[in-house]
Amino acid sequence: MNATLTAVALSLVSASAYAAAAVAQARLAGRTDPSAGALRLLGRGAWWSAVGLNAGGALLHVAALKYGPLTLVQPLGALTLVAAVPLGARSAGRRVSRTEWRGTLLTLVGLGALLLAAGGASPRDTLSLPEALGVGAVTMALVAVLGRPGTRPGLRHAAASGITSGVASALTQTLTVAATDHSGPLLSWRLVTVAVLVSFFALGGLMLSQTAYRGGLGAPLAVVTLANPVAAAVIGLILLGERLQGGVLGLVPALIGAAAAGQGVLLLSRAQAGGPSAVHAPVPAGRPSRVVASGPAPSVPHAPDAPALRAAPAGPPSGFPVGRAVAREKTAAG
Repeated sequence: MNATLTAVALSLVSASAYAAAAVAQARLAGRTDPSAGALRLLGRGAWWSAVGLNAGGALLHVAALKYGPLTLVQPLGALTLVAAVPLGARSAGRRVSRTEWRGTLLTLVGLGALLLAAGGASPRDTLSLPEALGVGAVTMALVAVLGRPGTRPGLRHAAASGITSGVASALTQTLTVAATDHSGPLLSWRLVTVAVLVSFFALGGLMLSQTAYRGGLGAPLAVVTLANPVAAAVIGLILLGERLQGGVLGLVPALIGAAAAGQGVLLLSRAQAGGPSAVHAPVPAGRPSRVVASGPAPSVPHAPDAPALRAAPAGPPSGFPVGRAVAREKTAAG
């Protein structure tokens, strides 16, 4: 198996792990009070399950970056959304809709076109220490603007999460290539600084996505999925010397693929945002629903009592001494 196929295979498994983690995070966000702090998550088993899945996906992603360039590996991250569709539908106990299947197909076709343009040799260039510090400073400034306190959690936090994750991937490639080519000491200032930045941005991206998923899974995950490869590709093309295959002509399949993948992701996000929620926990048996408890009782016509269904008799019941009773009343009145 050549380097490109190895990178693709590792990226596919990584995307599946990230998809399972996203569904777990979204379910946890739907069951957690928005006012609860981040420390409350440390006592939840579901949180640590999501952390474990994200860690597994990250390790596979690191391995993929060893064999393929950022412009190849990062677009495959969009498969996270594709894998999350059946996982989310199964979690909600429903079938995948036709719109979701259309979005999945368009995303796969777009990714195929992007692979034709992005496929290349194994990465060799790495970021220098000033470049890594500059990338870190710009990223923190963008995150400060997009994820500033007081804003409503949603697409801004999702964009910040995607950017930090993409930057972490670019820095991880530098760390992996520099640590495996034996060109310098492993404990150099550059590698230590890059390792700290990778840990910081990876954790920040995880917390930002957890905040973004409070409003649902579909649209925030779509924004994370798109922002991640864009941020990594910008770093790869500008600072790491990566190029699209075919030169200027390679832009044609890349643009077509980007348009198809973007349309597919848009369809998937709309379908997941408008369909039944796949992330909220079911109401436990025996516990009244909050809506039913707080709202007025439904007006349901009840059947009348059995005696009211009988027609009133036309005359007095047989055997009742009507005449004597009337005479006795007249005597008492007189």
